[in-house]
Amino acid sequence: MSSTGKQDTRSPNEGRDIFFEKVRALLRKKGRAFISIDGRCGSGKTSLAGTLANVLNSDTVHMDDYYMPFRDRDPEWRSIPAGNMDLMRLRTEILEPFARGDKTVYRAYDCPNDRMKYEMVLPLSEILIVEGSYSQHPLLRDMYDIKLFVTADRTVQEQRLKKREGDHFKAFSEIWIPMEELYFKAFGTEDASDCRIDTSSGTDVWEWQK
Repeated sequence: MSSTGKQDTRSPNEGRDIFFEKVRALLRKKGRAFISIDGRCGSGKTSLAGTLANVLNSDTVHMDDYYMPFRDRDPEWRSIPAGNMDLMRLRTEILEPFARGDKTVYRAYDCPNDRMKYEMVLPLSEILIVEGSYSQHPLLRDMYDIKLFVTADRTVQEQRLKKREGDHFKAFSEIWIPMEELYFKAFGTEDASDCRIDTSSGTDVWEWQK
């Protein structure tokens, strides 16, 4: 245990093992497992979601599909925590149907072209992962069985984003990172998660908080 009373899991394998055991327990008890991966941009959320989905043979929904169309945003959306997200559409299209065991039909938002894409159907499954920043907003977090928060220190985050985004890094530095931090602070997202995963060193460090 750490000095804060949290389960400080320094072995990456041990941390993942705890996760998979929790998923197995949920499947035995409820017949399904609902997982959210929130956290900082550049921390490795999408990579982690892909790895877990491959192991679990699960479907993944990305928060990038649920940006709010610009015409529907508040004029001051940049100063509103999650002001760029269509959270209720995500809840009604994906989260609630999955919780009921129903088929889910949804339309992803195409942000660069500011339009909705064609309809897609998620097959019925036992496990669903929702990946991306804002996925653990208070409007959504009660739906999940396991909430993971992925993070990296600011220097590592900036190095990764500069490499990934190139000339687009300025938008992350000036808009997207501040908006994420506003959201994390406003709703205590990191502390409200079940497990914090630090990827700063290149080896994931899992700290189970619940």
